[in-house]
Amino acid sequence: MDSVVLLQRQLVDYTAQLFNEGFLDDQFNQLQQLQDESNPDFVVEVVTLFFEDSERLLNELAKALEQQSIDYRKIDAHVHQLKGSSSSIGAQRVQKVCIAFRNYCEERNIEGCQKCLQQVKNEYSLVKTKLETLFKLEQQVLAAGGSIPWPMQ
Repeated sequence: MDSVVLLQRQLVDYTAQLFNEGFLDDQFNQLQQLQDESNPDFVVEVVTLFFEDSERLLNELAKALEQQSIDYRKIDAHVHQLKGSSSSIGAQRVQKVCIAFRNYCEERNIEGCQKCLQQVKNEYSLVKTKLETLFKLEQQVLAAGGSIPWPMQ
């Protein structure tokens, strides 16, 4: 079997693993379907914006939870934004933690909010690493002269 076919199989298997482990959902497939020859880097660009926005929001959340007087509405607004952006790229596990986080905001539960902040940071870090690996595999397939087999899930 040639190296391109092996790389493509590795890419398909890795993508399936991300879905099976709940890192991604069907929204990621829909995002991929918006990519075409006229915009071959669409998914990478959208996900990169997600990374930038998420890191800013996570920093804002950490600052807001360190304040003497906790503004739960502000925290909830940041979590709502993170939930929406994670949902839009299919980052399912980040989105699920955000749902619990918002419930703790509603309850004005500082311990729950702090716990969820750590969980969302962990899930974000995991999905970022997984997506970066996915994009590297895609680049390897393309560099070897292959094409990306869409849809992969």
